[in-house]
Amino acid sequence: MQDKTLKCKDCGCEFVWTVGEQQFYLEKDFKNEPTRCPDCRRANKAGRQQRRPRY
Repeated sequence: MQDKTLKCKDCGCEFVWTVGEQQFYLEKDFKNEPTRCPDCRRANKAGRQQRRPRY
């Protein structure tokens, strides 16, 4: 296994998916490679948390 260079679907920049991250995905049995760079993942997560209804 080796690092992979992927392209973010949101911003279009390239990012490196490290061997360690790939192993983490395998351990969690995730089937798909990430489609967003780390910055876009953080922004997406923050946006989801803001839209979450507060009870």
